[in-house]
Amino acid sequence: MERLDFVNPQRLEWCLYDSGIAVSECSALTGISEATLQNALHGSASLTFKQLGKLSNLFGRGVLFFLEPGPVLETAVHSHAFRTIANQKAELTPKIKTLIQRAESQKNIFLSLKEDLEDSYFPAFSPPPLDGISAETAGETVRRWIGLGPRNTFDSYRRAVESLGILVFRSNGYLGKWVIEKDSPILGFSLYDESCPVIVVRKRASEAPQCFTLFHELAHILLHRTSSIDENRDFKSTEGREREANIFAANILVPLHLLDEVDDKSKPEDVSLYDNWLLPYRKAWCVSSDVILLRLLAAGRLSKYAYTSYSEWKDTNPPDIPELTGHPTRHRHREPMHIFGDTFVRAVLESLGSRKITLSKASSYLDGLKINDIHSLESIYAGV
Repeated sequence: MERLDFVNPQRLEWCLYDSGIAVSECSALTGISEATLQNALHGSASLTFKQLGKLSNLFGRGVLFFLEPGPVLETAVHSHAFRTIANQKAELTPKIKTLIQRAESQKNIFLSLKEDLEDSYFPAFSPPPLDGISAETAGETVRRWIGLGPRNTFDSYRRAVESLGILVFRSNGYLGKWVIEKDSPILGFSLYDESCPVIVVRKRASEAPQCFTLFHELAHILLHRTSSIDENRDFKSTEGREREANIFAANILVPLHLLDEVDDKSKPEDVSLYDNWLLPYRKAWCVSSDVILLRLLAAGRLSKYAYTSYSEWKDTNPPDIPELTGHPTRHRHREPMHIFGDTFVRAVLESLGSRKITLSKASSYLDGLKINDIHSLESIYAGV
């Protein structure tokens, strides 16, 4: 197979360094021999176009990136949002970095599609005024602003956040480009942008923690107006912006008028029965017992001793949550809806229907969806 005359060795070397991947690991991930990679790093014409495509996919860069002359200008390659997140968590894995870049790329695709669609109903980012108010008040204010009802699921919360002009993506629970590694502590991240912020939530076996992550990230966008990446420890933080984000999320999920529905008289003495006591509220609001108990504690309706006792019991008796396994090929056409949300998918399908983009482009934007699956997805949006 014919070798490419020129592949910029500086850019290949930069990608290896930026991703923290050694040549040997790159070889294992792409199937390209170490000798071939070493030759490419020394400027030899050793790579085929197919091999360059594998490198492009690994590093989340277009093929042309490696063919352009000159060194990498990092401020041009990495957005301000990406650099903000990278500075927060220096130990980010190459896969997480690539996922962040993919999310940014999808946002840019959406903005391009939106610009070409006439009379588009897609909302512009227009957050409510929250300056000078507490995280508690902000949570309830935003809940009213987006019109949340008393009963919700992750999907209804997601649609409400998207109504603010924010894209909400959720990682795939299975194999693929949009998965978050099983052993990664990352639960979500947000990319602040004045025109179109993005929130990425890690898919979990239970929807309740996904909902909390969604609103924790929304706090960073609306209250702090910054990009953020969060892991387990950030959702337990008791100081700074992470504490504010947790308070905001708890108040938007369980505002005072819903908290009043909790029947204190039926509260059991045994903390191991708290989950059963709170079950109807947890189901209705799509939250964990911990969120409700913290709201009761803040309202002075639960003692610190009772909450601590419950937390200690929970730590020694973790719930039996099944792992996400398998691959739902039977419902493959629905996967883009789960990953990218209604706003993004509708923009792609409207662009396809008005012949602004080709089927091939639509497929690439919808996680490589096959043509038959695209037509099945169109049927869902057509109400068939």
